[in-house]
Amino acid sequence: QVQLVESGGGLVQSGGSLRLTCAASRSSFSVYVMGWYRQASGNQRVLVATISSAGSTNYADSVKGRFTISRDNAKNAVYLQMNSLKPEDTAVYYCKGLEGSTVYWGQGTQVTVSS
Repeated sequence: QVQLVESGGGLVQSGGSLRLTCAASRSSFSVYVMGWYRQASGNQRVLVATISSAGSTNYADSVKGRFTISRDNAKNAVYLQMNSLKPEDTAVYYCKGLEGSTVYWGQGTQVTVSS
C-alpha cells in the first residue's frame, strides 16, 4: 500500500504559475509510473501528464508547452510545474501512481485560475 499526498494548489490569476507536489509514502517509489489528472466541476477526471520510472513524459494537448511533469525518486516525489495558467485549467488536480495493475490516487488539490 502507498499513500499519495498532493500539495501546492491555490488561487492564481490568469497567466500565473503554480507548482504541485505529490509525495509518496513508499521508498519503492521509483518503480511507479506517475501521473497528474484533473477534474473540473461537473466533468470527468482527465489526464494531464504522466512520467515513467525512466523519466519519459506524456502530456495532454491542452497543456503542452505550459506544464512540465518531473520526478525526484530520492525524495519520493513527483511535480507538476504549471505556467501560463488559464481559467480553463481550474480543477481539482489528482496524483496517480501505477505499479503493475495496482492504482493509487491522492486526495486532490484545488487549483483555481481567475480571469
